[in-house]
Amino acid sequence: MTTPLLIAGHGTTDPEGAEDFRRFVARVGRGLDVPVAGGFIELSPPPVKDAVGELVRDGARRLACVPLMLVAAGHAKGDIPGSLAAERARHPGLSFAYGRPLGPHPGVLALLRERLATAGAGPQTTVLLVGRGSTDPDANSEVAKVARLLAETTAVAGVEYAFVSLAEPGVLAGLDRCRALGAARIVVLPYFLFTGVLPRRVAAQAAEWSAARGGEVRTAEVIGDCDGLAEIVVERYREALGGDIRANCDTCKYRIALPFHEHAVGAAQLPHHHPADHDH
Repeated sequence: MTTPLLIAGHGTTDPEGAEDFRRFVARVGRGLDVPVAGGFIELSPPPVKDAVGELVRDGARRLACVPLMLVAAGHAKGDIPGSLAAERARHPGLSFAYGRPLGPHPGVLALLRERLATAGAGPQTTVLLVGRGSTDPDANSEVAKVARLLAETTAVAGVEYAFVSLAEPGVLAGLDRCRALGAARIVVLPYFLFTGVLPRRVAAQAAEWSAARGGEVRTAEVIGDCDGLAEIVVERYREALGGDIRANCDTCKYRIALPFHEHAVGAAQLPHHHPADHDH
């Protein structure tokens, strides 16, 4: 049979965010003539094991997996591959072609520009791009790269970046930096695929800063379930099938001894613990 597509997401405790993911998987499925299933590595149903089980029951012996992640942090580098290894053990003879995260794809940048336009960003607007944040410096550097790419391809006054967790600068410090650089108007741009706990936190912190400091601050929408995003996932799926992965390993903390991160080199990559999965 034609190789099915497995879309692996992170998961969220936010019901609306989890439903956004499930709707998106259905959208991708409507655009491909192969079976498509999606699962989460933690926090939300269905887990990856259920999505894999669905495809295997339909006869699949090889799957192409696309990690639905904007940056190549620990989830894409370790957690999802670890989950796939567990599924190979659970289903002897099953194999995977593993794709790459979405990254600073031109289509992602285009979608971010659309969200900025909807939020009213213009030539006098300073943008604060807010990523999730990671303990992986490679992942954090990708957020900085996207900020610079947006700055050079978007008609705005400038683009700064911040993180909502695990890394600095935080949202409030990022907004302070925008103000110190002379921003007259600020649009906060959450660098997230779907809504959830962290995107809501970004909006709340932006509103908190605006109330305390004064000045116009708007928060743009997340990328969301849309055809443009589905097209990028299909492209990553086809790359995986063709072996065109082009993974970024030059600054990966699991391969390169970066200062302050030497302990991570060669670290075992294991799947998340799933309490409800007794075979895990």
